[in-house]
Amino acid sequence: MLLAVIVLAGAAGWFYREPIEGYARTGAAFGARTACSCRYVAGRSLADCKKDFEPGMEIVFLSDDQESRRVTAYVPLIASETAQYREGPGCQLERWQE
Repeated sequence: MLLAVIVLAGAAGWFYREPIEGYARTGAAFGARTACSCRYVAGRSLADCKKDFEPGMEIVFLSDDQESRRVTAYVPLIASETAQYREGPGCQLERWQE
């Protein structure tokens, strides 16, 4: 029974992989940009920046590179996006690699 559930979950994950990757990438991009602005424009802590996330974004995790003023948001094993603070334009996402 457990094997059947695992196989079924794997098949569903494979079938829905494009929407899952799309939502994960969008969530990571939103998270990186929002947290970067929160951190380097508003000067808040990274933990406090998670309060700005939309409901359902609990799976998006953040890491901070203070030296280069970058925030990376990621959904483990699926997507990762980085935003960097620059004087003038503020926080911008890195270019997406297709």
